[in-house]
Amino acid sequence: MERLAYSQALRDPMSMERTNLLNMAKLSIKGLIESALSFGRTLDSDYPPLQQFFVVMEHCLKHGLKVKKSFLGYNKSLWGPLEMVEKLCPEAGEIAASVRDLPGLKTPLGRARAWLRLALMQKRLADYLRLLITRKDLLSDFYDNSAVMVEEEGAVIVGLLVGLNVIDANLCVKGEDLDTQVGVIDFSMYLKNDIDDYRSGERNGQIAAILDQKNYVEELNRQLNSSVHGLQGRVDNLEKSNSKLIEELAIAKNNIIKLQEENHQLRNENTIILIKAQQQLEVTQVDVDVELDTYKQSRQGLDEMYNEARRQLREECQLRQDVENELVVQVSMKQEMDLAMKLLEKDIHEKQDTLIGLRHQLDEVKAINVEMYTKMQTSDDGMKQKNDMITRLEEKTNQITATMKQLEQRLQEAERDRWTAEDGARKFKHDFANKADSLQKQIAQKEKQMQQLETDLKIEKEWRQTLQNDLERERDIVAQLSAEAQQINGLKKEFHRLQDENSQLKGICEEQEQALEELGCKLSESKLKIEDIKEANKALQGGQVWLKDKDATHCKLCEKEFSISRRKHHCRNCGEIFCNACSDNELPLPASPKPVRVCDTCHALLLQRCSSNAT
Repeated sequence: MERLAYSQALRDPMSMERTNLLNMAKLSIKGLIESALSFGRTLDSDYPPLQQFFVVMEHCLKHGLKVKKSFLGYNKSLWGPLEMVEKLCPEAGEIAASVRDLPGLKTPLGRARAWLRLALMQKRLADYLRLLITRKDLLSDFYDNSAVMVEEEGAVIVGLLVGLNVIDANLCVKGEDLDTQVGVIDFSMYLKNDIDDYRSGERNGQIAAILDQKNYVEELNRQLNSSVHGLQGRVDNLEKSNSKLIEELAIAKNNIIKLQEENHQLRNENTIILIKAQQQLEVTQVDVDVELDTYKQSRQGLDEMYNEARRQLREECQLRQDVENELVVQVSMKQEMDLAMKLLEKDIHEKQDTLIGLRHQLDEVKAINVEMYTKMQTSDDGMKQKNDMITRLEEKTNQITATMKQLEQRLQEAERDRWTAEDGARKFKHDFANKADSLQKQIAQKEKQMQQLETDLKIEKEWRQTLQNDLERERDIVAQLSAEAQQINGLKKEFHRLQDENSQLKGICEEQEQALEELGCKLSESKLKIEDIKEANKALQGGQVWLKDKDATHCKLCEKEFSISRRKHHCRNCGEIFCNACSDNELPLPASPKPVRVCDTCHALLLQRCSSNAT
């Protein structure tokens, strides 16, 4: 199988180049991570493994790059595909803008190198390249189908670049000459550890010589391929331009022939127009001569006609004088008629004014009648209410009169008794002189009864007066009660309306409360799901979010403010920033075999994960 793969690689040089670039990328990334962790501080531009990493990435991005045409010739530029990242990820716009604003960069290659360095300092190089390789439709405009960035090797390299997030780099891009740097891979720094394992020095020398020859041949082959592609492109352009010039020459010849034919036609038309103009001139000359003869002949007839017309003019003047005299008479008559018409119009206007006044008076009478009708209706309604009140009061007065009649009957009976008593007394005086004493006693009793009846009569009169006063009070109370009843009816209507509105608002409030309860349940469920997904994502990805130093002013765990004595430290697992006391732990991560700094929370989580995996 290895021989078969090797024979296939020999047949396809692009696949061999892809495997070599993948191996070099693995070696450079692994060596950079190990050396950076052992170095123990921020890397700068002069760090050799970092320089070699940028050279290897430049070769990987250049592999299979299409040749682009320009006014100056043909070139292969890395800046084109890297500039497309700005459209795919808006966060990359800051890097692209800062690269364009750098004053020392004049070539697209220098801008691409500066972009790689800024992306590494931002710790987003893997994310930006992952977005780029997922868009095959955009990469097809810049790369061939067998390029590293298009094939599976590009995805592997992007996955290896995730481990570079543990490195802190501080690169000075502004003062560095990135346009004229020569990107040559130094294989010696990657072969030192491997060469020590070989037993014999001769074998080491042979392998080094073979690798040098292989690299020289690959570089020479690449240069020859690029030169062949450039020459082939120039030949194609020259052939296209030659064919275009031939076509333009044929078109120009055809245009010249057409112009010559049009010139010949215009000359022929010019001669024809001259001949026609001469013929028309001759015809007009003959016509002028004929008209001159006719004019001379008609001159005599015109003189005769002039004399006759002059005679007729005199007659017409006489007639006109007569007509003017008649016109003066007619004008005087017309003035008299106008004066009569003005007087008639004045009378008519006065009559119209009187008619208008009568109409206004009629309208006012109608309005007054309408108001009187409305007032009459309202008064009828008031009369009906008053009649109702009067009927009620009449009933009460009838009751009072009945009682009064009863009292009057009692009074008449008392008077009758008194008269009968007086008659009896008289009779008794005359008839019964002897019984005077007894009669006097009876009279005294009757007088006492009469006094009692008089007192009863006074009481009845006072009671009647009080009843009349009570009747007037009841009338006032009835009026007040009717007004209060109307107010109560209005208040009842308002109360019913408010009850309906209250019921409607209660229904709406209950529906909104139910909707809010449902939304609260859904929101709590979604929050729980999001927290689970975040924890699972952090556990799976190993902390892809790398917080910037300027965004953190306090420790994430103990919330103490950072200062000169309390320094900032990144957790290599979650990417957050902690103080030294909260991140004084070291554990190996999947991206780095050596132990790195992690926070207390990630330390406990990783230990729990390791214990669960061990069980």
